[in-house]
Amino acid sequence: MSSAVSSVEEFRTEIRDWLSDRLSGEFAALKGLGGPGREHEAFAERLAWERHMAAHGWTCVGWPKEYGGRGASIEEQIAFHEEYALADAPARVNHIGEQLLGPTLIDHGTEEQKARFLPAIRAVEELWCQGYSEPDAGSDLAAVRTRAVRDGDEWVVHGQKIWTSLAHESQWCFVLARTESRAPGARPHAGLSYLLVPLDQPGVEIRPIVQLTGTSEFNEVFFDGARTPAGHVVGAPGDGWRIAMATLGYERGVSTLGQQVGFRREFEALVDLARANGAAADPLIRDRLVRAWTGLRTMRANALYGADPSMAKLYWSHWHRDLGELAMDVRGAAGTLAAGAPYELDDWQRLFLFSRADTIYAGSSEIQRNIIAERVLGLPKEPRA
Repeated sequence: MSSAVSSVEEFRTEIRDWLSDRLSGEFAALKGLGGPGREHEAFAERLAWERHMAAHGWTCVGWPKEYGGRGASIEEQIAFHEEYALADAPARVNHIGEQLLGPTLIDHGTEEQKARFLPAIRAVEELWCQGYSEPDAGSDLAAVRTRAVRDGDEWVVHGQKIWTSLAHESQWCFVLARTESRAPGARPHAGLSYLLVPLDQPGVEIRPIVQLTGTSEFNEVFFDGARTPAGHVVGAPGDGWRIAMATLGYERGVSTLGQQVGFRREFEALVDLARANGAAADPLIRDRLVRAWTGLRTMRANALYGADPSMAKLYWSHWHRDLGELAMDVRGAAGTLAAGAPYELDDWQRLFLFSRADTIYAGSSEIQRNIIAERVLGLPKEPRA
Protein backbone atom coordinates (compact mmCIF):
# COMPACT_ATOMS: atom_id res chain seq x y z
CA MET A 1 0.00 0.00 0.00
CA SER A 2 1.42 3.40 -0.99
CA SER A 3 2.04 6.03 1.70
CA ALA A 4 -0.64 8.30 0.16
CA VAL A 5 -3.29 5.57 0.31
CA SER A 6 -2.20 4.67 3.84
CA SER A 7 -2.56 8.32 4.89
CA VAL A 8 -6.10 8.51 3.51
CA GLU A 9 -7.11 5.29 5.27
CA GLU A 10 -5.67 6.57 8.55
CA PHE A 11 -7.61 9.80 8.11
CA ARG A 12 -10.78 7.85 7.33
CA THR A 13 -10.32 5.69 10.42
CA GLU A 14 -9.70 8.76 12.59
CA ILE A 15 -12.92 10.54 11.60
CA ARG A 16 -14.94 7.29 11.68
CA ASP A 17 -13.80 6.52 15.24
CA TRP A 18 -14.38 10.10 16.40
CA LEU A 19 -17.92 10.16 14.99
CA SER A 20 -18.71 6.75 16.46
CA ASP A 21 -17.60 7.93 19.89
CA ARG A 22 -19.29 11.35 19.88
CA LEU A 23 -22.57 10.26 18.29
CA SER A 24 -23.11 7.62 20.96
CA GLY A 25 -23.20 10.13 23.81
CA GLU A 26 -25.05 13.40 24.32
CA PHE A 27 -25.45 13.92 20.57
CA ALA A 28 -26.83 10.44 19.78
CA ALA A 29 -30.41 11.70 19.42
CA LEU A 30 -29.33 13.96 16.54
CA LYS A 31 -28.46 11.12 14.18
CA GLY A 32 -30.28 11.42 10.87
CA LEU A 33 -31.83 14.82 11.63
CA GLY A 34 -31.89 17.82 9.31
CA GLY A 35 -31.21 18.16 5.61
CA PRO A 36 -33.26 19.41 2.65
CA GLY A 37 -36.90 19.76 3.64
CA ARG A 38 -36.02 19.03 7.28
CA GLU A 39 -33.80 21.94 8.29
CA HIS A 40 -36.25 22.79 11.09
CA GLU A 41 -35.34 19.61 12.98
CA ALA A 42 -33.36 20.28 16.20
CA PHE A 43 -31.60 23.29 14.71
CA ALA A 44 -30.22 24.61 18.00
CA GLU A 45 -28.93 21.17 18.95
CA ARG A 46 -27.34 20.68 15.54
CA LEU A 47 -25.66 24.07 15.91
CA ALA A 48 -24.24 22.93 19.26
CA TRP A 49 -23.04 19.70 17.61
CA GLU A 50 -21.24 21.59 14.88
CA ARG A 51 -19.56 23.88 17.39
CA HIS A 52 -18.44 20.73 19.18
CA MET A 53 -16.96 19.52 15.90
CA ALA A 54 -15.17 22.86 15.51
CA ALA A 55 -13.69 22.63 18.99
CA HIS A 56 -12.14 19.29 18.01
CA GLY A 57 -10.86 20.39 14.59
CA TRP A 58 -13.48 18.73 12.39
CA THR A 59 -14.89 21.74 10.55
CA CYS A 60 -13.34 23.17 7.38
CA VAL A 61 -11.10 20.11 6.93
CA GLY A 62 -10.28 21.08 3.34
CA TRP A 63 -9.23 24.63 4.17
CA PRO A 64 -5.49 25.39 4.26
CA LYS A 65 -3.95 25.07 7.70
CA GLU A 66 -3.07 28.77 7.83
CA TYR A 67 -6.80 29.54 7.83
CA GLY A 68 -7.72 27.05 10.54
CA GLY A 69 -8.37 23.99 8.37
CA ARG A 70 -6.62 20.64 8.26
CA GLY A 71 -5.27 21.08 4.75
CA ALA A 72 -6.88 17.78 3.84
CA SER A 73 -6.22 16.41 0.36
CA ILE A 74 -9.08 15.83 -2.06
CA GLU A 75 -8.96 12.12 -1.19
CA GLU A 76 -9.12 12.91 2.53
CA GLN A 77 -12.03 15.32 1.99
CA ILE A 78 -13.88 12.56 0.12
CA ALA A 79 -13.23 10.22 3.04
CA PHE A 80 -14.51 12.83 5.53
CA HIS A 81 -17.78 13.50 3.70
CA GLU A 82 -18.43 9.80 3.10
CA GLU A 83 -17.75 8.80 6.70
CA TYR A 84 -19.87 11.68 8.01
CA ALA A 85 -22.81 10.50 5.92
CA LEU A 86 -22.24 6.83 6.71
CA ALA A 87 -22.34 7.66 10.43
CA ASP A 88 -25.82 9.14 9.86
CA ALA A 89 -24.53 12.32 11.51
CA PRO A 90 -26.91 15.30 11.57
CA ALA A 91 -27.08 17.61 8.56
CA ARG A 92 -24.65 20.50 8.79
CA VAL A 93 -25.96 23.97 9.64
CA ASN A 94 -22.82 25.86 8.54
CA HIS A 95 -22.37 24.41 5.06
CA ILE A 96 -22.98 27.71 3.23
CA GLY A 97 -20.27 29.48 5.20
CA GLU A 98 -17.83 26.57 5.27
CA GLN A 99 -18.23 25.20 1.76
CA LEU A 100 -19.23 28.27 -0.27
CA LEU A 101 -18.14 31.56 1.26
CA GLY A 102 -15.03 30.28 3.03
CA PRO A 103 -13.30 28.96 -0.11
CA THR A 104 -14.40 32.10 -1.98
CA LEU A 105 -12.69 34.34 0.57
CA ILE A 106 -9.59 32.14 0.70
CA ASP A 107 -9.15 32.43 -3.07
CA HIS A 108 -10.51 35.93 -3.74
CA GLY A 109 -10.82 37.87 -0.47
CA THR A 110 -8.48 40.45 1.01
CA GLU A 111 -6.31 39.62 3.99
CA GLU A 112 -8.57 41.83 6.12
CA GLN A 113 -11.67 39.91 4.99
CA LYS A 114 -10.02 36.58 5.70
CA ALA A 115 -8.97 37.69 9.18
CA ARG A 116 -12.44 39.06 9.96
CA PHE A 117 -14.65 36.26 8.65
CA LEU A 118 -12.81 32.93 8.36
CA PRO A 119 -12.24 32.29 12.10
CA ALA A 120 -15.94 32.84 12.87
CA ILE A 121 -16.96 30.48 10.05
CA ARG A 122 -14.56 27.79 11.20
CA ALA A 123 -15.79 28.10 14.82
CA VAL A 124 -19.45 28.16 13.67
CA GLU A 125 -19.96 31.46 15.46
CA GLU A 126 -21.52 33.24 12.46
CA LEU A 127 -23.87 31.58 9.97
CA TRP A 128 -24.21 32.69 6.35
CA CYS A 129 -26.85 32.60 3.63
CA GLN A 130 -26.61 33.20 -0.10
CA GLY A 131 -28.27 36.30 -1.63
CA TYR A 132 -28.39 35.44 -5.32
CA SER A 133 -31.87 34.68 -6.69
CA GLU A 134 -34.55 37.35 -7.06
CA PRO A 135 -38.08 37.46 -8.45
CA ASP A 136 -37.58 37.39 -12.26
CA ALA A 137 -33.85 36.71 -11.76
CA GLY A 138 -33.46 33.16 -10.53
CA SER A 139 -31.74 31.02 -13.11
CA ASP A 140 -31.13 34.21 -15.14
CA LEU A 141 -28.92 35.49 -12.36
CA ALA A 142 -27.32 38.26 -14.41
CA ALA A 143 -30.68 40.06 -14.39
CA VAL A 144 -30.56 40.85 -10.66
CA ARG A 145 -31.99 44.25 -9.78
CA THR A 146 -30.88 44.58 -6.17
CA ARG A 147 -28.65 47.64 -6.17
CA ALA A 148 -25.97 49.03 -3.89
CA VAL A 149 -24.76 52.64 -3.85
CA ARG A 150 -21.55 53.86 -2.27
CA ASP A 151 -22.18 56.36 0.54
CA GLY A 152 -18.88 57.45 2.02
CA ASP A 153 -17.27 54.44 3.63
CA GLU A 154 -20.37 52.22 3.28
CA TRP A 155 -22.51 50.52 0.68
CA VAL A 156 -26.28 51.10 0.92
CA VAL A 157 -28.33 48.17 -0.38
CA HIS A 158 -31.90 48.20 -1.76
CA GLY A 159 -33.71 45.23 -3.30
CA GLN A 160 -35.15 41.78 -2.72
CA LYS A 161 -33.75 38.26 -2.67
CA ILE A 162 -35.81 35.07 -2.69
CA TRP A 163 -35.36 31.34 -1.97
CA THR A 164 -32.68 32.37 0.55
CA SER A 165 -32.01 29.17 2.45
CA LEU A 166 -31.61 29.53 6.24
CA ALA A 167 -31.66 33.33 6.15
CA HIS A 168 -33.85 33.24 9.27
CA GLU A 169 -31.02 31.47 11.14
CA SER A 170 -28.11 33.46 9.66
CA GLN A 171 -26.22 36.54 10.78
CA TRP A 172 -24.68 37.39 7.39
CA CYS A 173 -25.55 37.17 3.68
CA PHE A 174 -23.27 37.39 0.64
CA VAL A 175 -25.27 39.47 -1.81
CA LEU A 176 -24.94 39.86 -5.57
CA ALA A 177 -25.99 43.45 -6.28
CA ARG A 178 -25.72 45.95 -9.11
CA THR A 179 -23.29 48.73 -8.21
CA GLU A 180 -22.78 50.19 -11.69
CA SER A 181 -25.21 50.99 -14.48
CA ARG A 182 -24.80 48.65 -17.42
CA ALA A 183 -23.47 50.46 -20.47
CA PRO A 184 -25.32 50.01 -23.79
CA GLY A 185 -24.12 46.82 -25.44
CA ALA A 186 -22.34 45.57 -22.32
CA ARG A 187 -22.80 41.98 -21.17
CA PRO A 188 -25.79 41.51 -18.78
CA HIS A 189 -23.62 40.72 -15.77
CA ALA A 190 -21.41 43.80 -16.11
CA GLY A 191 -21.53 46.12 -13.11
CA LEU A 192 -22.41 43.53 -10.45
CA SER A 193 -20.60 43.33 -7.12
CA TYR A 194 -20.31 40.67 -4.42
CA LEU A 195 -21.08 42.22 -1.02
CA LEU A 196 -20.94 40.82 2.53
CA VAL A 197 -23.99 42.21 4.36
CA PRO A 198 -24.97 41.83 8.05
CA LEU A 199 -28.61 40.79 8.51
CA ASP A 200 -29.19 41.98 12.07
CA GLN A 201 -29.71 45.66 11.27
CA PRO A 202 -32.45 48.15 10.36
CA GLY A 203 -33.33 47.91 6.69
CA VAL A 204 -33.39 44.09 6.54
CA GLU A 205 -36.62 42.11 6.68
CA ILE A 206 -36.72 38.31 6.44
CA ARG A 207 -39.97 36.52 5.60
CA PRO A 208 -40.04 32.70 5.67
CA ILE A 209 -41.74 30.97 2.72
CA VAL A 210 -43.96 27.96 3.43
CA GLN A 211 -43.02 25.04 1.17
CA LEU A 212 -44.97 22.06 -0.14
CA THR A 213 -43.67 20.13 2.85
CA GLY A 214 -45.31 22.61 5.24
CA THR A 215 -41.92 23.75 6.55
CA SER A 216 -40.03 26.99 5.90
CA GLU A 217 -36.31 26.67 5.34
CA PHE A 218 -35.96 29.37 2.73
CA ASN A 219 -37.06 32.96 2.75
CA GLU A 220 -37.66 36.28 1.07
CA VAL A 221 -35.13 38.89 2.17
CA PHE A 222 -35.84 42.59 1.67
CA PHE A 223 -33.10 45.23 1.79
CA ASP A 224 -34.33 48.79 2.31
CA GLY A 225 -31.32 50.95 3.05
CA ALA A 226 -29.27 48.17 4.66
CA ARG A 227 -25.62 49.10 5.08
CA THR A 228 -22.28 47.33 4.99
CA PRO A 229 -18.71 48.72 5.14
CA ALA A 230 -17.04 49.65 1.87
CA GLY A 231 -14.36 47.03 2.51
CA HIS A 232 -16.93 44.23 2.48
CA VAL A 233 -16.90 43.81 -1.30
CA VAL A 234 -15.13 40.64 -2.46
CA GLY A 235 -13.03 41.27 -5.54
CA ALA A 236 -13.21 44.66 -7.21
CA PRO A 237 -16.52 46.55 -7.44
CA GLY A 238 -18.13 45.50 -10.72
CA ASP A 239 -16.34 42.13 -10.69
CA GLY A 240 -19.09 40.35 -8.76
CA TRP A 241 -20.08 37.97 -11.54
CA ARG A 242 -16.66 36.31 -11.59
CA ILE A 243 -16.70 35.90 -7.81
CA ALA A 244 -20.29 34.61 -7.81
CA MET A 245 -19.45 31.97 -10.43
CA ALA A 246 -16.44 30.88 -8.38
CA THR A 247 -18.74 30.36 -5.38
CA LEU A 248 -21.06 28.17 -7.46
CA GLY A 249 -18.07 26.03 -8.43
CA TYR A 250 -17.24 25.37 -4.77
CA GLU A 251 -20.90 24.51 -4.11
CA ARG A 252 -20.65 21.47 -6.36
CA GLY A 253 -17.39 20.03 -5.04
CA VAL A 254 -16.46 16.85 -3.19
CA SER A 255 -19.08 17.42 -0.48
CA THR A 256 -21.64 16.03 -2.95
CA LEU A 257 -20.18 12.56 -2.24
CA GLY A 258 -21.69 12.80 1.23
CA GLN A 259 -24.98 13.75 -0.39
CA GLN A 260 -24.75 10.60 -2.47
CA VAL A 261 -24.38 8.45 0.63
CA GLY A 262 -27.69 9.92 1.77
CA PHE A 263 -29.18 9.10 -1.62
CA ARG A 264 -27.92 5.53 -1.32
CA ARG A 265 -29.51 5.20 2.10
CA GLU A 266 -32.84 6.39 0.68
CA PHE A 267 -32.54 3.96 -2.21
CA GLU A 268 -31.76 0.98 0.03
CA ALA A 269 -34.69 1.81 2.30
CA LEU A 270 -36.95 1.98 -0.75
CA VAL A 271 -35.77 -1.45 -1.92
CA ASP A 272 -36.57 -2.84 1.53
CA LEU A 273 -40.03 -1.27 1.37
CA ALA A 274 -40.69 -2.69 -2.10
CA ARG A 275 -39.78 -6.15 -0.88
CA ALA A 276 -41.89 -5.82 2.26
CA ASN A 277 -45.09 -4.58 0.63
CA GLY A 278 -44.86 -6.76 -2.49
CA ALA A 279 -44.20 -3.92 -4.95
CA ALA A 280 -40.96 -5.63 -5.99
CA ALA A 281 -43.05 -8.36 -7.65
CA ASP A 282 -43.95 -5.82 -10.35
CA PRO A 283 -41.33 -6.14 -13.14
CA LEU A 284 -41.66 -2.42 -14.00
CA ILE A 285 -40.89 -1.47 -10.41
CA ARG A 286 -37.90 -3.82 -10.38
CA ASP A 287 -36.63 -2.29 -13.62
CA ARG A 288 -36.87 1.23 -12.18
CA LEU A 289 -35.08 0.16 -9.01
CA VAL A 290 -32.23 -1.30 -11.08
CA ARG A 291 -32.03 1.92 -13.10
CA ALA A 292 -31.88 3.90 -9.85
CA TRP A 293 -29.01 1.71 -8.63
CA THR A 294 -27.02 2.25 -11.83
CA GLY A 295 -27.70 5.96 -11.51
CA LEU A 296 -26.07 5.97 -8.08
CA ARG A 297 -22.94 4.37 -9.52
CA THR A 298 -22.87 6.90 -12.34
CA MET A 299 -23.16 9.80 -9.90
CA ARG A 300 -20.24 8.55 -7.85
CA ALA A 301 -18.07 8.15 -10.95
CA ASN A 302 -18.99 11.68 -12.06
CA ALA A 303 -17.96 13.12 -8.69
CA LEU A 304 -14.71 11.16 -8.43
CA TYR A 305 -13.55 11.95 -11.95
CA GLY A 306 -14.48 15.61 -11.96
CA ALA A 307 -17.47 15.83 -14.28
CA ASP A 308 -18.51 19.34 -15.29
CA PRO A 309 -20.49 20.88 -12.39
CA SER A 310 -23.53 21.58 -14.57
CA MET A 311 -23.58 17.99 -15.83
CA ALA A 312 -23.31 16.66 -12.28
CA LYS A 313 -26.07 18.92 -10.98
CA LEU A 314 -28.39 18.08 -13.88
CA TYR A 315 -27.84 14.36 -13.33
CA TRP A 316 -28.28 14.12 -9.57
CA SER A 317 -31.28 16.45 -9.42
CA HIS A 318 -33.25 14.41 -11.96
CA TRP A 319 -32.16 11.14 -10.35
CA HIS A 320 -33.40 12.29 -6.95
CA ARG A 321 -36.68 13.65 -8.30
CA ASP A 322 -37.27 10.34 -10.10
CA LEU A 323 -36.54 8.46 -6.86
CA GLY A 324 -39.29 10.47 -5.15
CA GLU A 325 -41.73 9.54 -7.90
CA LEU A 326 -40.67 5.89 -7.67
CA ALA A 327 -41.22 5.98 -3.90
CA MET A 328 -44.83 7.05 -4.42
CA ASP A 329 -45.38 4.21 -6.88
CA VAL A 330 -43.87 1.72 -4.45
CA ARG A 331 -46.12 3.08 -1.68
CA GLY A 332 -49.20 2.82 -3.89
CA ALA A 333 -52.47 4.38 -2.79
CA ALA A 334 -51.26 4.64 0.82
CA GLY A 335 -48.74 7.24 -0.31
CA THR A 336 -51.53 9.74 -0.99
CA LEU A 337 -52.66 9.86 2.65
CA ALA A 338 -51.05 12.09 5.26
CA ALA A 339 -49.96 10.29 8.41
CA GLY A 340 -51.91 12.65 10.67
CA ALA A 341 -53.80 15.90 10.88
CA PRO A 342 -53.43 18.52 9.69
CA TYR A 343 -50.48 17.76 7.42
CA GLU A 344 -48.04 15.26 8.89
CA LEU A 345 -45.86 13.78 6.17
CA ASP A 346 -43.85 10.58 6.32
CA ASP A 347 -40.31 10.39 4.93
CA TRP A 348 -41.40 9.17 1.49
CA GLN A 349 -43.99 11.90 1.04
CA ARG A 350 -41.47 14.52 2.11
CA LEU A 351 -38.93 13.10 -0.33
CA PHE A 352 -41.44 13.20 -3.17
CA LEU A 353 -42.55 16.77 -2.48
CA PHE A 354 -39.21 18.38 -1.69
CA SER A 355 -37.31 16.68 -4.52
CA ARG A 356 -39.56 18.58 -6.95
CA ALA A 357 -37.33 21.56 -6.11
CA ASP A 358 -34.08 19.74 -6.93
CA THR A 359 -34.33 20.53 -10.64
CA ILE A 360 -35.01 24.23 -9.90
CA TYR A 361 -32.73 25.47 -7.12
CA ALA A 362 -29.00 26.08 -7.69
CA GLY A 363 -29.77 26.62 -11.38
CA SER A 364 -32.75 25.10 -13.16
CA SER A 365 -32.32 22.15 -15.50
CA GLU A 366 -33.06 24.36 -18.50
CA ILE A 367 -30.20 26.68 -17.57
CA GLN A 368 -27.86 23.75 -16.88
CA ARG A 369 -28.58 22.34 -20.34
CA ASN A 370 -27.79 25.69 -21.94
CA ILE A 371 -24.50 25.89 -20.03
CA ILE A 372 -23.55 22.35 -21.08
CA ALA A 373 -24.47 23.02 -24.71
CA GLU A 374 -22.73 26.38 -25.04
CA ARG A 375 -19.74 26.15 -22.68
CA VAL A 376 -18.95 22.44 -22.66
CA LEU A 377 -19.96 21.30 -26.12
CA GLY A 378 -19.31 24.61 -27.88
CA LEU A 379 -22.70 24.71 -29.61
CA PRO A 380 -24.11 28.02 -30.92
CA LYS A 381 -25.69 30.22 -28.30
CA GLU A 382 -29.43 30.10 -27.91
CA PRO A 383 -31.12 33.09 -29.66
CA ARG A 384 -31.99 35.78 -27.14
CA ALA A 385 -34.24 38.80 -27.44
